Amino acid sequence: MSAAETTTAKVPPTRQSPPPPTESGARTSRAGGPVRKKTSDRAAVPWALLAPCLLIIVLVMGYPLVRLVTLSFQSFGKSELWGFKEAEWVGFKNFAAILGDAEFWSVVVRTIVFTAGAVIFTMVIGMAIALLLQRVSGWVKALISIALVASWGMPIIVATAIFKWIFDTDYGVLNWMLSKLPGVDMVGHNWFASGPQGLTVIMLLVVWGAVPFVVITLSAGLTQVPKEMEEAARLDGAGAWGVFRWVTLPILKPIIVMLTTLSVIWDMGVFPQVFVMRGGNPEAEFQLLTTYSYQKAFVVNDYSGGSAIALVTVLLLLGVVAVYMRQMLKIGEVE
Repeated sequence: MSAAETTTAKVPPTRQSPPPPTESGARTSRAGGPVRKKTSDRAAVPWALLAPCLLIIVLVMGYPLVRLVTLSFQSFGKSELWGFKEAEWVGFKNFAAILGDAEFWSVVVRTIVFTAGAVIFTMVIGMAIALLLQRVSGWVKALISIALVASWGMPIIVATAIFKWIFDTDYGVLNWMLSKLPGVDMVGHNWFASGPQGLTVIMLLVVWGAVPFVVITLSAGLTQVPKEMEEAARLDGAGAWGVFRWVTLPILKPIIVMLTTLSVIWDMGVFPQVFVMRGGNPEAEFQLLTTYSYQKAFVVNDYSGGSAIALVTVLLLLGVVAVYMRQMLKIGEVE
């Protein structure tokens, strides 16, 4: 090798050290400008997008919720409502009164049973219809979807009036149809003669109004189930139930958890169906937590007692939300 070649030999590049920090402590780029920290900006974007919604929630629900909590710790009746007497703070007296009342606990049990029945029927029927919609032709699916949306969009008062006519004692179409069966005499049968039978009718009304939302949501979720996984399960010898149990159900689990939680919240808050079905004055065996709170507050004029019952209902619903959040976090950790 000549001297010229020795002098012109390429020297391997040395590894450059990162640019020194500036006086403020921020790193600078090779061009001399500071490197932008996007972490804080990315964290602020979701809160900025949620801010209008959170503000509306605070404005709409903030004062009623604060007022509800305040009334539940006061002695507040008609005299306090009209300003003849100042409200007196009584601490947990209202809660002790309702928690020591046997009628309150019977209403709680009735509400839980009613909610559980409505949610189970809603999810089972909704899942069955959603699965059947995957096996029909396009025009049939579109027709059923239109019918579901129409029933879902029907006002609750109108749907309740229709159910009152269907189950009417004298002119109900259901009694007339059942009486056509051999050996069945349902003429003049009163479906609301007993609480369990009447609440079953109201439960059917609640399920009828909730099924369309469940069907539409589950149908959207079923489109995300890979057909290759279903075909592989069938090749491995799995039947229809096996494919649903081991392939479809795990993929739909987040949607099912969400729908079940929403259904529990909605069904525990049922009020107009019971109130209208019983002519604005539900009997004791038809009382749920919502109607029981209303009766205490606006019929008996015990506003503090009604507020305490409503606050207990809110706490029960918050417990349901906590279970929902825990399940969703578990699903996120598994995924």
